[in-house]
Amino acid sequence: MSFLQRILVPRALIALTGAAALALVGGGIVLAQTMNLAACPLCILQRMAYLLLAAEAMIALALARSLTAQRGAALLMAATAGAGAWIAAYQTWLQRFAKGVSCTADQPWWEHFVNWAGSQWPLMFEASGLCSEAGWRFLGLSIAEWSLTAFAAMFATLLYATLAPERR
Repeated sequence: MSFLQRILVPRALIALTGAAALALVGGGIVLAQTMNLAACPLCILQRMAYLLLAAEAMIALALARSLTAQRGAALLMAATAGAGAWIAAYQTWLQRFAKGVSCTADQPWWEHFVNWAGSQWPLMFEASGLCSEAGWRFLGLSIAEWSLTAFAAMFATLLYATLAPERR
């Protein structure tokens, strides 16, 4: 079996997605600390989605032994990646088209949850920025746009892991 064939199996794709999600969380924290960037509530929700993807990957790698279980785990992870993509897309829309608008008009349940998580672990979850301000850009894209790209790639990868034909 070639390297490409080995990496295109559900178990490997789940592991790669979990590792990438964890790396993105670490990179985001380092970027925030070194560039003095303030995360907004939507940024924190995306960080939570990446952490959930990493946790789902660890659980899947530990428990999902059969191909059917791995595909089920990949489908669950694809749903998480899709939710993360939606959050990143909404933040991208706010940054591109709704300048100066806050995340929401009133504080919904998820913003209360982000505030609570920030009080528990400030380094990881403190939200003090505005969702509509792009702040730092790399190659013309904001962090939210890069996050949308990452979530979309993870979603496509996990969908492939769910639907790919069995290799013999």
